[in-house]
Amino acid sequence: MAKVEIYTTSYCPYCKRAKALLEKKGAEYEEIDITDDEPAWRSKLAQMTGGRSSVPQIFINGQSIGGSDDLVALNQSGKLDELLKN
Repeated sequence: MAKVEIYTTSYCPYCKRAKALLEKKGAEYEEIDITDDEPAWRSKLAQMTGGRSSVPQIFINGQSIGGSDDLVALNQSGKLDELLKN
């Protein structure tokens, strides 16, 4: 199973949406809640993703796949299942 990391805040509805989709897929994930140190984490996320600092930010096997909308698009295209297998 793939290693999945998701950077979230406690108040983000898109984070909840992304986590629900991952759970529906049976994917285990590590959640990193940045709520308590948001400015510093947003700066780190921008560096990690090449500019994106919004949440959620989702990584599968170390590869940035983007946010909630990107995760949904991967699922709709059938590519998410493949990524989660590796």
